[in-house]
Amino acid sequence: MDRTAWFPGRFLGGIALVLGPLLWLAGLFVRHLSLRLPFTAEQLRHFDSLPFAATWQLAAYVENPALVTAGFALFAAGSAVLCLAFATLARIVGHGLAVWGGAMLIATLFSRLYWTGVEQTAFQLIGPLGLERATEHVLGIYTEVSYGPWLLSVALSCGQYVGTVLLCVGGYLTGTFGTARLALLLFAGTLWAGVLKAAQAQDLVAIGGLCVVLVPLGVTVLRAGLPEPARRTRRLVSW
Repeated sequence: MDRTAWFPGRFLGGIALVLGPLLWLAGLFVRHLSLRLPFTAEQLRHFDSLPFAATWQLAAYVENPALVTAGFALFAAGSAVLCLAFATLARIVGHGLAVWGGAMLIATLFSRLYWTGVEQTAFQLIGPLGLERATEHVLGIYTEVSYGPWLLSVALSCGQYVGTVLLCVGGYLTGTFGTARLALLLFAGTLWAGVLKAAQAQDLVAIGGLCVVLVPLGVTVLRAGLPEPARRTRRLVSW
């Protein structure tokens, strides 16, 4: 196999592996702050008791639109960059299951970009309608707009869970990753999907684990190109 001629290439692939998860982590951190900083403990308890986080997100946008916009923008940018990162990761693993897993994960990222458009529209409704009416309107059409035309976005989002498992199985079979890094990848694959979701502390831990796996790999790709599969003896506990 010629490991020098591949898409997205050494530079783009390495940068994507480094930058993609870091953008996601930064976006989630800012989104988490934007939901906590403007509100009192009593208000936070009220928002936590609600079945959907949309009300909380819209209220946070009224309190600090710049901070909320920054969080969503960083997360969306990370979703775009991770398309290249997962393509590179599947190539590094070099297993058929990883190819299918990477394709499913990339499809899920397109859903996340669609949801970003829905979220931005919801925020912009606050100006002409006011917070209360905008919240009522968004909650009233939440299912229709978040599931997308022909339910495409919600259907593609299922690929996150299946794709993560396939990529991890391929990584284990080839010896690319040990069980510790596979556990971190699986945990990152549990990140919520959908519109106007709340970023919680456990999400920061999950995507922090993704950074631990992908960022060093990206540095390796930038320095030396695609690493050869390790083909190590599989152990119950390994890195």
